Amino acid sequence: MYKNGPPPSYDEPPPSAPPSYFQSVGGVPPASPFTPAPTYANGPTIVTTIVPLGPGPTHTICPHCHAEIETATKTEPGMIAYISGAVIALLGCFLGCCLIPCCIDECMDVHHTCPNCKAYLGRHGR
Repeated sequence: MYKNGPPPSYDEPPPSAPPSYFQSVGGVPPASPFTPAPTYANGPTIVTTIVPLGPGPTHTICPHCHAEIETATKTEPGMIAYISGAVIALLGCFLGCCLIPCCIDECMDVHHTCPNCKAYLGRHGR
């Protein structure tokens, strides 16, 4: 019935088949991607929360130096100030009136920094 010999055996893989995963790594199953953090019996517990940065100074803990601080703020013209100035200039008021939005507090972005380590903490955009 078979022209070229006995039927193939299905118990073993063909000789040209690549090794399975367990054969190539020595029979070790893949490790879990989750590795739990080490726990300490009497160590400090640090709980951090994200404090939203507002238009004024914010009381928080600096994530860089871990000091309890009141953020230092600095205002700079934001995207709304630039867009408003461009619209005012397109309407014909281009002799200095287009700079008025750069002086209005509601058009300014507020940048927060740590007064202790001078690290940049974030921006409150309008």
